[in-house]
Amino acid sequence: MAKTTGLILSGGGARAAYQVGVLAAIAQMRRAARLALGDTPEASAQRANMVGNPFPIISGTSAGAINAAVLACGADDFDAAMEELVEVWGNFHVEQVYDTGVFGMVKSGARWLSLLSLGWLLRQKHLRPKSLLNNDPLRELLHQRVRFGRLPMLLQEGHLQALAITASSYSTGEHLTFFESSTPVSPWVRNQRLAQPSPITVPHLLASAAIPFVFPAVRLDGPQGVAFFGDGSMRQTAPTSAAIHLGSDRILVIGAGRMLEPKQHLNEEPQYPNLAQIAGHALSSIFLDSLSVDVERLRRINQTLQLIPADKRTDTHLRPVELLLIAPSQRLDVMAAAHAHTLPPTVQSLLRTLGRTNTPEAGQGDALLSYLLFEAPYTQALMDLGRTDAQAQSAEIHRFFGWQTPA
Repeated sequence: MAKTTGLILSGGGARAAYQVGVLAAIAQMRRAARLALGDTPEASAQRANMVGNPFPIISGTSAGAINAAVLACGADDFDAAMEELVEVWGNFHVEQVYDTGVFGMVKSGARWLSLLSLGWLLRQKHLRPKSLLNNDPLRELLHQRVRFGRLPMLLQEGHLQALAITASSYSTGEHLTFFESSTPVSPWVRNQRLAQPSPITVPHLLASAAIPFVFPAVRLDGPQGVAFFGDGSMRQTAPTSAAIHLGSDRILVIGAGRMLEPKQHLNEEPQYPNLAQIAGHALSSIFLDSLSVDVERLRRINQTLQLIPADKRTDTHLRPVELLLIAPSQRLDVMAAAHAHTLPPTVQSLLRTLGRTNTPEAGQGDALLSYLLFEAPYTQALMDLGRTDAQAQSAEIHRFFGWQTPA
């Protein structure tokens, strides 16, 4: 019986360009494996199975939710959907994500910083900013690029089995997974984790990608009524759970840093962290740590299930799930520092105000920079790294999908 493959795309702002590079390499591997098949009837049948969407179940969080939605809405032509993602991420500018004009930055960023120091004076609600940056340009980009009107048809025709997008409720403190599925799926309820079947829209993507403090929260209909939602990586203790609940037997997880990155070595006397460093560390804890913990937990469950006789496994609610993890092999904050000069002067000035310094060593606010640097030189470098890392795991990728390993 064929296994159902799930794809999990984690969050990380501009770091999500890495995912596109990995997936572009996998798409190329699949095309090459398809061409390498012979002319036997068995090969023809296998070739037919390598044409459709390789990921029937797609789950995304934060910026990964946006990539997931594009792939889901183009599930009838995976290669074309990948070409669109490569084109967008390869030509990115921050102006497509948030307002970088002087007036826009003063209206949001400068006012937000003023609130930190003069909040006791800002008693008028209309003077209180909602976030550090205004992401109205991202809303326009999503309406242009994500064709949600196609999703019901793709689910009905079998090109896609399910799409899941996660967000975190500021109103209730719960982590919520919104999902659309081709077949009825009972919503799952866990401690501080809920699921809700719902037509997924652009506001769901904006909510999932609303980095705390950086982008504004979004008003959505939740299980307990209308609430305000922010980035789906907050309080996400089990990033793999949505894909498993929706029926995945094997999962490809694409991370956005820290798990396989080389460790940072500090040779100088540490200085007291500035606001940019603290913000970058907090975002890394939100985006990256829960994924590594969940991957380790899933691996332990698989190892435990192997020790249980097959006839006894039915007594548990657990089942083995094959896992393939691909994550950056280089430090993305160091890569971001090399491209910091490509940011508009207004954004560079804002980051300097927060404490980021132009030093060759990572750690002076470069983690925060790596999430906000939506500029083509950086996103292209991340995609190149994703392709390289995927090629380094070519044998595992072919084995995972059951493709013939090239000589």
